[in-house]
Amino acid sequence: MKSERSASLRTPFSNLKIVPLYCVLLLFSVLPPSPAVSETAVLLTIEGPIAGAVSDYVTRGLELAANEQAELVILELDTPGGLDVSMRNIIKAILNSAVPVVSYVTPEGARAASAGTYILYASHVAAMAPATNLGAATPVQIVKLPFGLDQNKPSGEEKIESAAGRMSPLQQKIINDAASYIKSLAMRNQRNQEWAEDAVRHGVSLNAVEALEKNVIDLIAVDMTDLLNQLHGREVHIGGTSRILVTQHLEIRGVEPDWRNRLLSVIADPNVAYLLLLIGCYGLILELVHPGFVLPGVVGAISLLLAFYAFQILPVNYSGLALIICGLVFMIAEAFVPSFGALGLGGIIAFGVGSVMLLDESSQRISVVLIIATALFSGMALFLLMYNVVRIRNKRGVCGDGDLIGSIGEAINDFDKYGNGRVWIHGESWRAVGSSSIQKGQKVRIQSRKGLEFEVGPV
Repeated sequence: MKSERSASLRTPFSNLKIVPLYCVLLLFSVLPPSPAVSETAVLLTIEGPIAGAVSDYVTRGLELAANEQAELVILELDTPGGLDVSMRNIIKAILNSAVPVVSYVTPEGARAASAGTYILYASHVAAMAPATNLGAATPVQIVKLPFGLDQNKPSGEEKIESAAGRMSPLQQKIINDAASYIKSLAMRNQRNQEWAEDAVRHGVSLNAVEALEKNVIDLIAVDMTDLLNQLHGREVHIGGTSRILVTQHLEIRGVEPDWRNRLLSVIADPNVAYLLLLIGCYGLILELVHPGFVLPGVVGAISLLLAFYAFQILPVNYSGLALIICGLVFMIAEAFVPSFGALGLGGIIAFGVGSVMLLDESSQRISVVLIIATALFSGMALFLLMYNVVRIRNKRGVCGDGDLIGSIGEAINDFDKYGNGRVWIHGESWRAVGSSSIQKGQKVRIQSRKGLEFEVGPV
């Protein structure tokens, strides 16, 4: 009985040989599970100029991919360039991303010009679709002053050197900074440094095949499926470590811009910015001409501010902007200054020429159809304004003799033999002199006035 009781009181810890096994099981139960990378790829799309809205969209997308522990981020590019500040913010987000970033220039016919080239060089993998191009990464001055007054122009003896083909000191600093920046990105991802510097200093461009041959990009993919197949098994370096991409069975999840990003992107369109500028100018001018309306002034001020936001990322020429404003002012002044159409015609010409000159870059110019339509609208508004001015000027007065002479009245009584009587004119009784044949109730026409007496005749 004693031996059976002692045997029943034994515990698993009585056998020292199995103690390590219990310790290992206990350790695994306490440790948190290792994070697993999800089988998704986050898709971000950059289409159009790169500005603050695009930078915010890409930054938020990379943070979302990191929080969801996505396998990679695919950044679709089709851009003519954009602001340097926004581009650098995107590149900082890419360089510090915990998720590999693949920049993919697509669809066919797309481009990654200017700022897009820097983003390609910063990405962990650079890919392009056939019939696409990149390059022309020379930084340019966005706002151009009127009449050739370039704020970066040197003075004195340096003007002679600039005329000989040399850049001003400020321009040289900007170019050197950009060249050094893109070379550092090329060095980080082991891509062609010499061509990157040429793209900045000389504005050269490459198509997809040439870019692959010169080691500017890593691969050419026909579509998204081809891209994922080529990325499978590729090694990338991120955060000081190497990672092998597993992309064959990834689920692509597109991240759409929110309403704020979409609104700002729409405003950045050259045609929309142009319309906002016109609405702003017309609204403020209407408020100045008719004080107290309030609504035109509010709409005009908001439209102008939105237009100025858009123009900060567009190659605006101040000469064109000044001509547009002068044209609008001239057309409004036509209503108040007797110029016989000279101000109005000059305003339409200035408005049209300024609209053509407003944006210099061929890819971001205002639609010719829109310019013609707005010029015709302004011309029609001017014609109606002049027509109403002439009509009002020829119209009889609404008070005094201008309103009374020629109007129709009614005889209150029979005129006596001397032609004296009384008539109703505009609800008033007046003394009148006329023919003795005028009878009560007969219609008479006012011919002239002498003091408080009218000379009338039968109608």
